Amino acid sequence: MSTPFYVSPQQQMADRAEYARKGIARGRSLVVLQYADGIVFVGENPSRALHKFSEIYDRIGFAAAGKYNEYENLRIGGVRYADLRGYTYDRDDVTARGLANVYAQTLGTIFSSAAEKPYEVELVVAEVGVTREGDQIYRLPHDGSIVDEHGSLAVGGNAEQISTYLDQHHSDSMTLAEALKLAVRALSRDTNGSEREIPAERLEVAVLDRTRPQKRKFKRIVGRQLSRLLDEGGSTDAPSDTEPEADAE
Repeated sequence: MSTPFYVSPQQQMADRAEYARKGIARGRSLVVLQYADGIVFVGENPSRALHKFSEIYDRIGFAAAGKYNEYENLRIGGVRYADLRGYTYDRDDVTARGLANVYAQTLGTIFSSAAEKPYEVELVVAEVGVTREGDQIYRLPHDGSIVDEHGSLAVGGNAEQISTYLDQHHSDSMTLAEALKLAVRALSRDTNGSEREIPAERLEVAVLDRTRPQKRKFKRIVGRQLSRLLDEGGSTDAPSDTEPEADAE
């Protein structure tokens, strides 16, 4: 009788984490930035039907990198949770922190289960506050941990390199046009350090705008409005070493 092959629990978890990270890295990067009037989501996405960014509730947005079918299931679950909680209690009881905890439990359970593969997704849950100090951004990696973020972050693809660039150039007081232009410059930098042009039609952009008078603060930015913001941001927010790409946009 042969002896079963033994793999330590630590090695199993390491292998599952590596599997999930490689799957997430194969996807396109996306960035989330705070700006003066809210939070903006920017990603390269040629599809007009399969969205990376979505509204969850009044002031809460969702972003995801990785396998679409997996994060779409999580998004739908989040919408159901938010609707049920808001209906049962009060709309103000639906928060990004509560939603992040629900996602963390789901991802953590799946990651530690030997019966199924880990999800190849990384999520961002953001809530825009009445003031800039009230904004909340939570990043949830594949293992269900929660990271409280501020200012800017990137997930998917070459997220580490993009995050470094954003940390060097981002400011919370940026206008929407300036933040959008910075996000595009960061996304256009390849892993080898070269730059490429990302046309407006390949961008998916959404905002949580605290200045909107209605309860629902989520809005997609497309078409002429997107092109106008890209042109408007080109002359104001680019340091001298990035001005050539600003002209290209």
